[in-house]
Amino acid sequence: MRKKAHAFEFQPFSTKQRKLLFWWEPSSPVRDHDMVIADGSIRSGKTIAMLCSFLRWSFAHYKEEDFIIAGKSMGALKRNVVKPMQQILQAWSLPYSYNRSENYITVGGNTYYLFGANNEASQDVLQGLTAAGALADETALFPRSFVDQMIARCSRDGAKVFMNCNPRGPSHWFKKEFIDLAKEKHIYYLHFQLNDNNTLSESVKERYMRMYTGVFFRRYILGEWAQAEGSIYTGFDRHRHVWSQDKLEAYIEANPFSFFTIGVDFGGSGSASVFTLVGFTRNFKKAIVLDEYYDPDNFSADHLKGAWVQKTERWKAMYPRITDAYLDHEMLLIKSFRQATPQIPVRYARKLPIADRISATDMLMATDKLVVMENCKHLIEAFESAVWDARKPDELVRLDNGTVNIDSLDSFEYATEKHYRDLLRI
Repeated sequence: MRKKAHAFEFQPFSTKQRKLLFWWEPSSPVRDHDMVIADGSIRSGKTIAMLCSFLRWSFAHYKEEDFIIAGKSMGALKRNVVKPMQQILQAWSLPYSYNRSENYITVGGNTYYLFGANNEASQDVLQGLTAAGALADETALFPRSFVDQMIARCSRDGAKVFMNCNPRGPSHWFKKEFIDLAKEKHIYYLHFQLNDNNTLSESVKERYMRMYTGVFFRRYILGEWAQAEGSIYTGFDRHRHVWSQDKLEAYIEANPFSFFTIGVDFGGSGSASVFTLVGFTRNFKKAIVLDEYYDPDNFSADHLKGAWVQKTERWKAMYPRITDAYLDHEMLLIKSFRQATPQIPVRYARKLPIADRISATDMLMATDKLVVMENCKHLIEAFESAVWDARKPDELVRLDNGTVNIDSLDSFEYATEKHYRDLLRI
């Protein structure tokens, strides 16, 4: 059944977007290239321009053919590609049919199959498919095996592959094997920056530039394939982000707390069990880490349950509006905590991807939305000591080698991740 969608409101395309839009046209000097890759900063307009280009190319050259549209996950694909695709087709007055159960869209006799590429086994679903072309969104997040299989499936005469991504590390396989070898592999390569998106106002671009620092600024704003090395939270500053009790009391007089949450990370061998209490002030002006429980030694269920009851009773007496507790996914301990403190709703932590959590924390620091009380020494030390894992330079992974307290970071993130959008207005 056709899904009703609001028509896409087109704005004038930038010069870079027009290059992407028309690269395959008969008058283009790169029309004979087999692939196009667009990388660069976030919100630079590459996704919409590529989607329009891919659809126009497929309509112009094929009837009754199959195509591949892939994203990091089905959820991300539907949000970032399928929804705008429906809006674009509506704006172009082109009828289409979207089969949600089988994950494909048909337009004018062509069929566009939808795939998630979230693990090595994802390539298996492409087996047996013969395609006339493919569109891959955020390709640098795909397993290499999926990309290779996707390209191999595009075997019709004149087939082309359209790929876009945000940068990762400079030694990432996608950069080394495709972008760096673009000329040798007959790939048309375009690099996008914020100014290549005409729909962004200057104030919005300035806000994005303020939000990110360090490696995230280089990757997300400058669009560089920057090495993730050294300190992660380079924006963390004790003078800005660590408060005394006196400073807190002065601030709260004008900006009272609205509610409080607790994050819990369960320990194991070589790690610690951590409870973190976070308060959110009115209108989400700040997230303030008020207190922590840190135990690196005793991981028995009875001990943790006792510590949980004792700590939450004290916190509840001081801060009655504790709305939720978000726990690591340990079913038996969650059940135990729920029974021990029925007055506090205990939920599974969302556990967003590590890259998203690090990025959100970095933005909270950059925009002064994060405060850590001086008594939370373990979390403070964790922010200051967290470094990238040199063994995995192409992944956003925090090094846990016995010197970095990952547990306090996870506990803090579990308590705040539900409210990232409200805090950052994104």
